Amino acid sequence: MYKRQAYLDKLIARKDNGMIKIITGVRRCGKSFLLFNIYKEYLKSIGTDDSHIIQISLEETENFVLHNPLKLDLFIKKQIKDEKQYYIFLDEIQFVKSIKNPDTAIPDAEPITFYSVLNSLLKRHNVDVYVTGSNSKMLSGDIFTEFRGRGDEVRVYPLSFSEFMEHYDGDVRDGWDEYLAYGGLPFAVSAKNHEAKSLYLKNLFSETYIKDVIDRNKFKNEENISDLLNILASSVGSLTNSLNIQNTFLSVKKQSVSVNTIASYTKALQSAFLIDSAKRFDIKGRKYISTPIKYYFVDTGLRNALLNFRQFEETHLMENIIFNELKIRGYDVDVGVVEIYETNKKGSGQKKQLEIDFVANKAQERLYIQSALSMADEEKASIELRPFLNVADSFRKIVLVEGKKHPQTTEHGFTIMGVIDFLLEKSL
Repeated sequence: MYKRQAYLDKLIARKDNGMIKIITGVRRCGKSFLLFNIYKEYLKSIGTDDSHIIQISLEETENFVLHNPLKLDLFIKKQIKDEKQYYIFLDEIQFVKSIKNPDTAIPDAEPITFYSVLNSLLKRHNVDVYVTGSNSKMLSGDIFTEFRGRGDEVRVYPLSFSEFMEHYDGDVRDGWDEYLAYGGLPFAVSAKNHEAKSLYLKNLFSETYIKDVIDRNKFKNEENISDLLNILASSVGSLTNSLNIQNTFLSVKKQSVSVNTIASYTKALQSAFLIDSAKRFDIKGRKYISTPIKYYFVDTGLRNALLNFRQFEETHLMENIIFNELKIRGYDVDVGVVEIYETNKKGSGQKKQLEIDFVANKAQERLYIQSALSMADEEKASIELRPFLNVADSFRKIVLVEGKKHPQTTEHGFTIMGVIDFLLEKSL
């Protein structure tokens, strides 16, 4: 059993805080296990009785009747029998439907939703509520409006590399190769061979993720969404925008898909936590550049399965893993842009933009990170370090290279270290 200690600590810190704890993340990343097993065991270890932990999985067929918010509300309240503290776990809350209020004849009356149920439970002094959800459109985006400032989100990711290595029986470099290929979704990690891992990851897309996105957003064209995912998977870590993707559809797929449709598809995929994006940030000008942006997959195994494990570029996969690790550690992550003025041999000059792979911010902390597979030759090292030399601040600047390499400091104070060391070392 993976400890998921960082997430358990977050739930413990939020226990009995008077807010609804909303555990979000892509389906099958371990949200339910975190809540129903790990956190439940913690509550029992501090003396909470089983009868005071009410857990409902709304994805199970026997609980489909509770997709009606009124029936869900009644079912929960019937189980609250005394004044002791109760802990309510609701898994995949987005399956609860909105219904018209049967007690009003007003045509435009507000519907009854799962928000209504949760806000009603919050009024009870002896109830602590936890919900999981796989759709930010219905959860995280509405936390402060629908829950009136009483929603507290905990984002859960697939296993990080350090979590993956907790139970990996082998050398850390072999573990890195496997994590790079198959990612950190718990069931994929536990599968015994390539065939089982590949089949599980491919079926997740075809039978769960894509169908979820289509059903929730009422999209008509499943093939276009699949094609978009393939396009994004093939260009992980590359700058792009809806217009570029439209051109790819035209040139490769011979299909005309509007920019607005592509934008709505990518937004839906982000809402389902399948992909994430990083905007470009002008470091000197201290402003965002709206387009183009970079897309990353929540899990490299999912990305590789989409492409049938054909395009296995370690450079881009390593960059994707670093992006996810920074998000797991709680950073806001942008792509850094450093504008310089370059003069040629003839004396004329022009503006040039240098890129820093990641600018990671958390409170008053900032990290600048370059993802470089190798720094073996002087020319490559110069390219990777040049953007750092043009950033005039004292925040830490790190170049991550392939494999294991203990941190070394350059003459300019930059750090060069192996990506494995970075992923396993939490105290940076």
